[in-house]
Amino acid sequence: MKETLDITGMTCASCSARVGKAADGVAGVNEADVNLLKNSMVLDYDGKQSTIESVITAIKKAGYGAQRRVKKTAVTVSGASQGARPGAIARREVDQKRRQLIASVVFEVPLFYLAMGTMFGWPLLSYFDGAQGLMAKALTELLLIVPIAFVNRSYFSVGFRTLVHRSPNMDSLIAIGAAASIAYGLVATYRIAWALGAADVATAQAASNDLYFDSAGAILTLITLGKFFEARAKNKTTDAITALMDLAPKTATVVRDGAESVIPVEQVRVGDRIIVRAGESVPVDGSVEEGSGSIDESAITGEPVPVEKKIGDSVTGATVSKGGWFAIRATAVGDDTALAQIIRLVDEATSSKAPIERMADRIAGIFVPVVLGISLATLLVWLALGAGFSQALTFAISVLVIS
Repeated sequence: MKETLDITGMTCASCSARVGKAADGVAGVNEADVNLLKNSMVLDYDGKQSTIESVITAIKKAGYGAQRRVKKTAVTVSGASQGARPGAIARREVDQKRRQLIASVVFEVPLFYLAMGTMFGWPLLSYFDGAQGLMAKALTELLLIVPIAFVNRSYFSVGFRTLVHRSPNMDSLIAIGAAASIAYGLVATYRIAWALGAADVATAQAASNDLYFDSAGAILTLITLGKFFEARAKNKTTDAITALMDLAPKTATVVRDGAESVIPVEQVRVGDRIIVRAGESVPVDGSVEEGSGSIDESAITGEPVPVEKKIGDSVTGATVSKGGWFAIRATAVGDDTALAQIIRLVDEATSSKAPIERMADRIAGIFVPVVLGISLATLLVWLALGAGFSQALTFAISVLVIS
């Protein structure tokens, strides 16, 4: 038995790999295909209620959310379009990432200028120049990193939550790298304040070189830029399914008890008599029982030349009448129509995985822990070689970010 579950909290290939691994580890599960693009999982299992509940529990223990997809009654293609349309979800994600990126850039540009301006010879305000401006510069950088960290707080919440559940993902690398930079910058800020209070300008200037707020801001901003491009790519990949959904008409002219009435296509039942006039779309699959007309079937078959339909001929939902008048008897509605089956095939095609993709998922499942181990080893090796903590931390964070 197959069932679709909606998954929340996935942000990378490592996430989907861990969700799939958690589901596969439950007794009674034959196969679990996780789709990062649609935040869903197609579960092939023994059909027992206890199995599906165990899968949901296992996924939640891994640090993600899962719930069974609600099945609607009398679902149709147009009805599905009113629910969780993949295109609408993808567009919302694009808009969210765009706002997140704009806010990050707005604060990162002055932060980068303030932190790196002296190195590049750029002019700075007198308030931030020289020994007297060290504290003002540190506090301003701190104020600029706060909104960047706030708008990108999802990386921290997801990253550290998956760490707690011992299933780190790419967000964990981002969270650790950015948090370490911010924390070390805070320590350096206090060192500057203490040194200036003791009139030790040399120590204050040395501590100012350890302000890594700009590094944290750059990490979060660049990652958000990548996430924005990823969201745009997801949006484009869902356009095909959305376009297919939009082909279906929303209403149908039905003859019941001798009277015509326009009803939502979701309410059409098999055996209903439906009237189709020139310029209207055929709402469901059926057969012509009265009249005749010319049908444009290009949306289904790709054939640009209209096809003549007469009594006894079959017609397909979402095709368009170019001329004539005819009545059809509905033979397939909802998920049984040809268009609904095409959409289902496209949807399944995006959910299925090639063997090389499954191998990539297995690699992704161990990638993050390996990177964390390499980063920690980098820190310890540099410290053992006599490097300062600041330099060793920089190299360790570089491993996290580059990965």
